[in-house]
This record gives sequence, C-alpha cells and structure tokens, in this order.
Amino acid sequence: MFENLTERFDRAFKVLKGHGQITEINVAETLKEVRRALLEADVSFNTAKAFTNTVKERALGQNVLNSISPGQLLVKITQEELTSLMGSEKADINLTGNPGIVLMSGLQGSGKTTFSGKLANYLKTKKNKRPLLVACDVYRPAAIDQLHVVADGIGIEVYSEKDLKNPVKIAQNGVKFAIENGFNLVIIDTAGRLAVDVEMMNEISNIKKAIKPTETLFVVDSMTGQDAVNTAKAFNEKVDFDGVVLTKLDGDTRGGAALSIKSVVNKPIKFIGTGEKMDALDIFHPDRMADRILGMGDVVSLVERAQEQYDEEKAKKLHRKIKKNQFDFNDFKDQIGQIKKMGGVKDIAGMIPGMKKALNGNEVDESSFIPILAMIDSMSPKERAYPEIINMQRKKRIAVGSGNDIQEVNKLMKQFNQTKKMMKLMSNKQNMMNMMKQFKKMGGKMPM
Repeated sequence: MFENLTERFDRAFKVLKGHGQITEINVAETLKEVRRALLEADVSFNTAKAFTNTVKERALGQNVLNSISPGQLLVKITQEELTSLMGSEKADINLTGNPGIVLMSGLQGSGKTTFSGKLANYLKTKKNKRPLLVACDVYRPAAIDQLHVVADGIGIEVYSEKDLKNPVKIAQNGVKFAIENGFNLVIIDTAGRLAVDVEMMNEISNIKKAIKPTETLFVVDSMTGQDAVNTAKAFNEKVDFDGVVLTKLDGDTRGGAALSIKSVVNKPIKFIGTGEKMDALDIFHPDRMADRILGMGDVVSLVERAQEQYDEEKAKKLHRKIKKNQFDFNDFKDQIGQIKKMGGVKDIAGMIPGMKKALNGNEVDESSFIPILAMIDSMSPKERAYPEIINMQRKKRIAVGSGNDIQEVNKLMKQFNQTKKMMKLMSNKQNMMNMMKQFKKMGGKMPM
C-alpha cells in the first residue's frame, strides 16, 4: 500500500538531513520532491500545489526546537497536513433507524458487491447487527448469483427477485421484507456501469428517494487514481453520498484517490478494502494512514488486529510454556496461524515502524509460510513437542518429507530458536518495562 509514495517521501526528506536549520532554500528543494511524489501518485496538480504551499508556510513560520532536527520537524508538519488532507478524524457510519439502511453506489468493477458482503460481515460480527443484503443489480449477468455466493460464505441472507427488473421496487420490497422479518440493517447492492451515464445516475437517485437510506456510500477502486476522484465528484453532485469506500488498496495503488478525494468532494473516506477475504475491511483512520505513507508504521491498527484474534486461554497457556522454556514447534505453528488470520503479511509489515526499510525491497507474502509449514508438518509429534531432539539424521528426513533441502531445515531451526529467545525475553516483565521505557524515550515511534 502506497509503497512508491513512501519511498519518494523518504527520498525527499533526505535533502534536509545534515542541515542545522530550516531555510527557504532547503524547504523549497524538499517540497519540490514531495510535490513530484504526489503527482506521480496521481494526486491532482491543484491539490499537490496547495498541500506543499501549506507545509512550506508552516515550516518557515516555526522556530526549530533544539531537540528536533529540521528533517524531523518537516516530517511532523507533513504528517499533520496529510492527516488533514484525508479528513483529520475517522468518520462513523450512520446506522440509526430500524432498520438502518445503507445504499451502495459506484461504477461496475469497483467492488460494490464484495464490499457489501464485507460490510454485512463486519456489522454482524463487530456491531451485533442482523443484516439483510438486497440485490438490485438487474443488468449485470450473474450479479444476483454473485451476491448470493458472497452472502452464503458468511451466513447472511439475501433478498432478491429474479423476475422483477425494477431496481426501485426491489429495494422497497427488500426493506419491507427486512421490517417484517426482524432484520435491523439493510444493505442495498445497486448496479454500476463502465462509465458514468444519465440512466445510472437517475436510477440510483430514484432508489435513494424511495428508501431514504440512513447512509449512502460511494465505492471506488483506488487503483483508478485520479479517475476515481472525478467519478466521485460526478456521483456526489447527483446522489450526495455520505462517505467513500476505497477498495483494492492491497494492489499496486498509487494513492492519489486516498489523498485527493476528501478535498475534492468534501466527504470522508469511511472504509478501505485491503484484500479478497471477507474480513479484509478496515475503518479509515486519516492519521494512521498518514503515518504509513511516511513509513512510520501503524502500531495501533496492528494491536487492534491482534486483539481481534486474541484467545485468552491460549495466551495464558503459551505464557506458562514460555516461562518454563517449553515453547515448541506446535506453538510456533500456532503463531503463524495467528499472523495469517490478522491479514496479509505484507500489510502487517507496513504497520511495523521501520519494517519496510528493514526488508529493503524484499517481498514478504503468504507464500513465505508454505515451506515452513511443510517442514513442521513433516516432523513427528515428538519432534514438534521436543525440538531439541532434532539431530542431523532427523533433519535429513524432514527435508525429504517436506520437499526442501537441509539448508532450509537449518534455517527454520535458527528462526525457531531466535523466536524462542525473543518470547522468553518478552515474558519477563522487567525486560518489557525496559523496552517500553526505551520506546517512550523515542516519542512512542520507532526511528525512521
């Protein structure tokens, strides 16, 4: 997510390294690189220019504190302005009413149907809602079937009428069905087109008038960059939506939509889609996204994801084993499972301060776990429980059984022992307190 933009910002701020003070010349040089980075990310020229002008005004208007370098000060100002550009604070979805009604809008291929399922799943599992999905796309072949497939996978009911071709009437009937059957939330999946047209705009406008939704969301593919912003503007003028959903942020996105859309339509980004899985949905936090764009990570979101997967009994059992130095390959495998549940490994790496830089361009993804899990699965139950018994002969058997060579098994053993040492270190309260003291000294953020 925003990998190229992060690299360009990093390069831009290197201009100030070694300078004792901020001057008009070195700020201008740095912000010229920042503007280039924004334009390459497909941010509009006017937005990029206004942004860098604001940062310049603030930078030159501040006295540099003795404890902070010019580079750090400019990063701080840039982070604050990026946060402001993307909306300053997270914006909640309005689910008032019984039922609450959420209307989806957007072009074909933007990910409306998949997101409708993700949102239903999120509100069911996190907000205790009983959602009903309503299929109002009567044009795209198999659109209704797609929504049913998505919903079946997460145990959510769909209201659809294959013989009725009037989307407004289907939406009204869906809301009526929800009221009669005790659903407290309705999510309306509407049709899209390959481009904005009058017919589509009139249809979505008529649906909105008929059902009076509590929330109208505009779903947009973030990989379309500036085109996404222009489409959002056209939709907003006709539909007056309440918030934006950026999908496919896990892809090769340049970031222009996330950085420009709020300033152009003055509507908040509320959710982002970060993968294909039904739980790959995040609430949009402008400050956290600004941190990630600047390579500072996003520790808060990482902790939140970890807490969602947290099993208290399992954690207590693991803690007891670590204290007794009994951490084994069964525990190691469990930890890999927990990481996979938290989302894409690449996405998690982006949340850890300094991790992207430490990886130095090396790709880390789900496939990295395949050979590791194959080797663990090739071990006998006794070997998994007592790793210390794994000698050269056993290593050779594990290598053959998993389709790897002996060097890979040795590498796994080394990784396991390092993890075991780290777990032991972190189980000690005094060690953890010392680590937290160091963390606080650095202002709560790892050095860039």
